[in-house]
Parts: sequence; C-alpha cells; structure tokens
Amino acid sequence: MTLADDRHLSAPPVAVQTAVERRDRMFGWLISSPSLGLLFLVILFPVFWALFTSVHDYTLIAPNFDTFNGLDNYMKAAGDPEFRHTLRLTAFFVAAVVILEFALGFLIALMLHTVERFKSVYYAILLCPLLMNPVIVGLIWRMFLHPSLGIVNYLLSLVGIEPVNWLGSTKVALWTLVMVDIWHQVSFMIVLLLAGLSALPREPYEAARVDGASIFRSFWHITLPLMWPVIAVTLLIRLIFAVKTYDLIYIMTRGGPGVATDLVSYFIYRTAFVSLNIGEASAMSAILLAVILGLTAWLHRYMRSLT
Repeated sequence: MTLADDRHLSAPPVAVQTAVERRDRMFGWLISSPSLGLLFLVILFPVFWALFTSVHDYTLIAPNFDTFNGLDNYMKAAGDPEFRHTLRLTAFFVAAVVILEFALGFLIALMLHTVERFKSVYYAILLCPLLMNPVIVGLIWRMFLHPSLGIVNYLLSLVGIEPVNWLGSTKVALWTLVMVDIWHQVSFMIVLLLAGLSALPREPYEAARVDGASIFRSFWHITLPLMWPVIAVTLLIRLIFAVKTYDLIYIMTRGGPGVATDLVSYFIYRTAFVSLNIGEASAMSAILLAVILGLTAWLHRYMRSLT
C-alpha cells in the first residue's frame, strides 16, 4: 500500500468534515450572537432609524410618520445654501486640524523617540490634554481667550500687541477653534505615531548606517515606508473624529460669530432641536455619513497605494 493510499484511508469522509464544519459554524454564531445583537441595538438600529426618519416629514411639532416624502428631505438639504456652507467650512476645518496635528505630532514623536531619560514624564505631560473632556477644554479656553479678562490677551499686552477678539471675529474665530483642537488632540497623534516608531525594526537602520546614509535619507527611505500603515490608521481615525466635532463649537462659539464656525454637526443639531425638523436633520446626517464613508474609503485606498 502506497503512502497516498494511507493518506486517503486516514482522511475523514467529506460528509463528516461538512458536518463538523457546520457544527463549528453554528457554535460560532451562537457564541457571537449576544455581541452581534448588542452591536445592532447600539449602532445599526439608530442608523436604520435615522434613515427611516429621513424619508418622512417628521418634526417635533408633529412627531409621527404619517407623511412619507421620499427623497424630499435630501433634496432640501442638498439645495440648502447654509448646509453647503457648513460642509465647506467643515472640510476646511478638518483639513487644517488633521494636517497640522499630523505634522506637529510626527515631529514631536520623532523627537521623543530619541529621548532616553524622563520619557515616562513626557508621556504623562502629553496625555493630560487628551484625557480632558472636550466640554472642559472648551470652557477653559473660553476663559483663556476672553477679550478683556483672558490670560492670552494679557500676555500679548506685555509685549505690546493689541487685544484680539479670538471668538468674536469672523476672521479669527475658526482658526481659534483649530488652535484649541490641535492643543487638545495632538497628543493622540503623538502617542500613536510614537508607538509605531518604537515598533520599527533596528536592522534597516544599522544597515543604512553602515552604508553611510544620512539621517534624512534614512528617514525618507526607511522610516516613512515602514510607518505608512500606522500613519494611515492614525489619519483615518483623526479624520472621522474631526468631521464630527461638536463639543467645542457648542461650548465656545455656538456657530458664531454669524455662521463663521457653524460646522456641519452643530448645524444638524440646530436643524433638529431649534428648527424642530427631525426628518431633514436625519437626511443631513445620512449625507454626512456618506461623506465620511467616502473620505475614509478614498484615504484608505490612497494609503494602500503608497505601501
């Protein structure tokens, strides 16, 4: 009897394999069903409910689903100049905070990567802003940036600079929010990027040092290519959370002055709970979700093309 015959005889029948696989699959579904049910209730059900509401004329004045209006709410949202303005404003805000936070965070992470002493102290200092609630951050910076009583204008007056109306000027308010968001969230970039740098292998750097490569060439040809997966994940997460920025707007500016800081999340809130139009606000939320998914898919594909 040949070895092939022995293998054939020792292999279980196909029917037995199929039954075992079916049993394992059913057991897997049974074990994961509580988590899947909780996931549906917490995430999927609100999304489906919002989509269902978005195709009805549902308001807090008449909270019922008697009137089905199809895509009317979506057409109103797409034709609303204020909604398009908030989308453009949000795109500018997201681009500014993500690019600046990444550049500053990567620079600080590279600096801390070379530090040996007191690294735990630096970690603790960097994590302090990230651990603070956004509402607390907004209240603190609102006091700091007060035009007459804030410490920021007081420090500027010591060097002869006139007070700035940080939150009351249409030219400065959005950049002020960008600055506050960077102060609050740049630690997130630093921690993730520093973790990625710490996990890089040492062998390519030792080989480059033997070949006489400069620090810049090692960074460009070794560090960046190896860091692309970490950079992609970091940018994706930060992009998603930046689009949803709401807390700072509500606490610091309420969308003002005028509509200078009226980002899309706050505008949807106003549509739902000030204008009381839940159906149209749900349609705007669905559009925002589609935009976020599209940006995430594009950025993920772009980052994969670079690796």
